[in-house]
Amino acid sequence: MQVGVILPQTEIGADPVVIRDYAQAAEDLGYSHLLVYDHVLGASSEHRPDWRGPYDHRTQFHEPFVLFGYLAGVTQRLQLVTGIVILPQRQAALVAKQAAEVDVLSGGRLRLGVGIGWNDVEYEALGEDFHTRGRRVEEQIAVMRALWTQEIVSFHGHWHHITDAGINPLPTQRPIPLWMGGGAEPVIRRVARLADGWFPQFRPDERGRETLQRLFDYAREAGRDPASIGIEGRVGIANGGPDDWARAVEAWQQIGATHLGMNTMGAGLDSPTKHIDAIRRFKEAIDGLGVTA
Repeated sequence: MQVGVILPQTEIGADPVVIRDYAQAAEDLGYSHLLVYDHVLGASSEHRPDWRGPYDHRTQFHEPFVLFGYLAGVTQRLQLVTGIVILPQRQAALVAKQAAEVDVLSGGRLRLGVGIGWNDVEYEALGEDFHTRGRRVEEQIAVMRALWTQEIVSFHGHWHHITDAGINPLPTQRPIPLWMGGGAEPVIRRVARLADGWFPQFRPDERGRETLQRLFDYAREAGRDPASIGIEGRVGIANGGPDDWARAVEAWQQIGATHLGMNTMGAGLDSPTKHIDAIRRFKEAIDGLGVTA
């Protein structure tokens, strides 16, 4: 199981030196990957009394592709992971181009996680239909994989039309690994049919095992080997101390996760130095567990 870090982007600030230092510290500690979340816009709750979203306009999110272009130049080994880019609120060919560029600049280190999101405010502002996002994402995936693997593409679907065109440069990885996030039943079925991996939203307990079994059953129905689908769990350092972290890692190992992301946000860490110290302490806590961190 490969263990990476989740960039604490809602807490770490916008200083490029701090972001560089955090990424390089993660790499130097031996973590396998760095994962970032995605939101283009934050909604103000001032005139939305019923707002229940976990984030608003005060929450900071770095733009993943621009961030990864920067991190590609200041790291050498760290895999760069989106967990997840909200794909249907973006234009598919442009995402394919941006992802290919990051993959080229990083030497083939991009793992692209995508999902459909929950924030209709963003969809409105970006001019995309919130209500068709589940159906459109499947066509978007087909478009992007075609653009990543073929010099010239002709594609005519319901929402996308390309006639004898292609992106240049093509990515180093052909295609770029494409993972999916989300936990609704249609999403699990979609992962089973289309994705290289999944970011599940459950705990590594018996209910989680049952959910994974459904995913594997759907994969077999689609003619796929379940073992070909990666699974990335998540551990938050806010949930206990070193012994608790080690137990959580072991639980994800036992359930069959291939990857794990550790999250330092929400733990009351009030400086970038404390976030770096936290990923160091986590690494020490899981040494000897047979994971690649």
